[in-house]
Amino acid sequence: MTSTSTTTPGTAPGTAVAAACAGFGRDVEGNLAQIGRLVADARARGVGLLALPEACLGGYLSVLGAGRDGSHDEQPEDLPPVMDFDGPELRRVAEIAREMTVVVGLCESDGTDRYNTAAVVTGDGVLGAHRKVHQPLGESLFYSAGSEFACVDTPMGRLGTLICYDKAFPEAARALAVDGAEVIACISAWPASRTASAASLAEDRWTQRFNLFDAARALENQVVWLAANQQGTFGKLRFVAHAKVVGPGGDVLASTGTEAGLAVAELDVPAALETARRAMFHLRDRRPETYAAVTAAPMAGAVRA
Repeated sequence: MTSTSTTTPGTAPGTAVAAACAGFGRDVEGNLAQIGRLVADARARGVGLLALPEACLGGYLSVLGAGRDGSHDEQPEDLPPVMDFDGPELRRVAEIAREMTVVVGLCESDGTDRYNTAAVVTGDGVLGAHRKVHQPLGESLFYSAGSEFACVDTPMGRLGTLICYDKAFPEAARALAVDGAEVIACISAWPASRTASAASLAEDRWTQRFNLFDAARALENQVVWLAANQQGTFGKLRFVAHAKVVGPGGDVLASTGTEAGLAVAELDVPAALETARRAMFHLRDRRPETYAAVTAAPMAGAVRA
């Protein structure tokens, strides 16, 4: 795909938000072309903020799982290509994004280590990035872990980003909420269960967990939550799909279900937050002085691999 689009002076972003559900592999040009189509579709529907799936620029790991002894018993055929923030791939994404804010997943490096990264991109370039902190199963064999959670200001408000397994840890989303996040975009390559898989993805236990985490994280932090996810298969992985937009009351405003596509919701984010926080304000009512044990020491009796 060749894009000659540039930021259009005076163009305002749409007011809708969206999360994408689509499959992405190692074909970078094909991935960029698909991103272009998704952004064009979103733009036509008035979207100003779009979350794309984890690893959408170069594909995810083709296998992910642990052996019975806890070791990683399978190796991927290849690894995602490393991309730089000032490289041609993200420049293309910026050209495609124009006035829109787009969250995109890639494999990024600091010159020594690889990171599973989410970049926040507009026509002006990369506004910020998040390196995945929590690593499931054997992912740590191929990526280093990130070490912080921080928001970035965008044309669509203050945005926090997480990646996949990060959503299973309440502290991660809470850290972004405390940093002022109005919207949290969690991009994923969340697979179905490989040990007790269901015939229907909608009934798969890992689909249910994916959906529960999305609703809980939105509700407990009273933020708008965008959950993008991969769809289809990659290697031995089958992804659960179910991209969605969740309101600050934990209500699902839009979902793709098991299909590819866009979950789009039209809403005034500040007004939605004000309404949700009018009677109960979970962030204001916190008692941080009572929570020190949560981060001061490992959980007593925790099982470690």
